[in-house]
Amino acid sequence: MINTTRTIVLSSSAGQVNGKQRYAINSVSYVAPDTPLKLADYFKISGVFRVGSISDRPTGGGLYLDTSVMQTDYRTFVEIVFQNDEDIIQSYHLDGYSFFVVGMDGGQWTTASRNQYNLRDAVSRCTAQVYPKSWTAIYVALDNVGMWNLRSEFWARQYLGQQFYMRVYTTSTSIRDEYPVPKNALLCGKASGRHTRPL
Repeated sequence: MINTTRTIVLSSSAGQVNGKQRYAINSVSYVAPDTPLKLADYFKISGVFRVGSISDRPTGGGLYLDTSVMQTDYRTFVEIVFQNDEDIIQSYHLDGYSFFVVGMDGGQWTTASRNQYNLRDAVSRCTAQVYPKSWTAIYVALDNVGMWNLRSEFWARQYLGQQFYMRVYTTSTSIRDEYPVPKNALLCGKASGRHTRPL
C-alpha cells in the first residue's frame, strides 16, 4: 500500500479577465512578478508572492489574476489529479520531477476512482495528458526543495496564465537539501543589490 499525505485536484478553465483572454488553474490565472520567485523566497522578500494564493481544489469561481504559489512540504508523497472539464486534450509538465501516472478515466474524479489505480507498474513521466471531460492522477515524491513550475504544455495557455508554482519547502538550510543561489547569479527586481552566501 502506498500512503499519500495530500491530494491536490487541479482543474483548468478559460475566460475573459478585464476584456482579455486568459487561462487558469483552479480559477487563478498566473501573472509573472518582476522578481524571480526563487530569489524572493531565498532572500525572504515580501510583496512578490503569497503562499497559498492558489487552492488545492477547484473553487468553481470566476477567473482572476495572481502570482499563484502553492505550499507543499519537502519529503512528502502527494497525489495530484488533473481534472479536465474542457473539450480539448490537456497536457501538463512539472519541472524538477518525475512522477508516476497511476490512473485516468472519463468523467469526474472521486475518491472511489482510486480503486482502479495502477500501483504495481505505473509509468514514470514528467508530462501527463488529460483527455476531454476526463481526469488523470499522478503520484509524486516531493524530494527536491525549491520553486517548481507546473504548467500547461500548450504555449498560448501557459503564456496566458495556465500555470503556477509549487513551493517545496523545508526549514533546513543545509546544502544536503538545496544548494545556495550561485555567487554569479543575476539578481534582478527586488533582489537587486543582495548578496549570496559562498558555497
